Amino acid sequence: MNGPLLIACAAVWGAAAGALLPRAAYRFSVPSEEDWRERCPGGHAIRGWIGRARCAECTAAPSPYGPGTHLMESYGPSTPLLATATVLLCAALAAVTGPRPELAVWLLIVPVGVLLAAVDLRVQRLPDVLTLPLAAAALVLLGLVALLPGHAGDWTTALLGALALGAGYFVLFLINPSGMGFGDVKLALGAGAVLGWYGWQAVLLGTFAGFVFGALYGGALVVVGKAGRKTAIPFGPFLLAGAYTGLLVGAA
Repeated sequence: MNGPLLIACAAVWGAAAGALLPRAAYRFSVPSEEDWRERCPGGHAIRGWIGRARCAECTAAPSPYGPGTHLMESYGPSTPLLATATVLLCAALAAVTGPRPELAVWLLIVPVGVLLAAVDLRVQRLPDVLTLPLAAAALVLLGLVALLPGHAGDWTTALLGALALGAGYFVLFLINPSGMGFGDVKLALGAGAVLGWYGWQAVLLGTFAGFVFGALYGGALVVVGKAGRKTAIPFGPFLLAGAYTGLLVGAA
């Protein structure tokens, strides 16, 4: 498969996968002490976890969950925003990875990363039902890819990368639990696995980039007066952005 066709296929996959995320993003976007949402803002039961955040019973659409939602609502991001983000990420990975077999793994885990970022930005929560399976799936799938010809990574380093990055974030959590959530530690396992596939340079780059992105975001909030120096920010999206950056460079 040539480059443009591969990128186009990845973009189509990203659009389809991203369009299925809003319902899960809405249901997961609750504080850590609360159960997942079971009803739309209008009080109607939500069926399933994947699909658009629409309620057929909210005919008047007074709530953001009903028909006619905008790009961003008070309850979370809508279909166009999540789909666009997933399309761009998948297309960029296809462009730099090419037809190597690990691209299939990247395309599968990107939508999960987008969902995690959306939830963490909204309520500062990284659900265990997403972070831990993500790490396990990344290692299992990369283990299968390592058996195929044409791959450009190393599974042993992926495993060690997961352990090293998870341990590093765990130390940071012990030092400053108010600034680093335990959900970030679990997410670091998956990030370390995908970065470690391309070696320790990718692990270091992805880790450094994540902290830089987080610092820039926090500094910007302080400058505009929306946060103080000790205000907690959701770090998951920046951990993911850093991992994505390291993955792009490693794949290239």
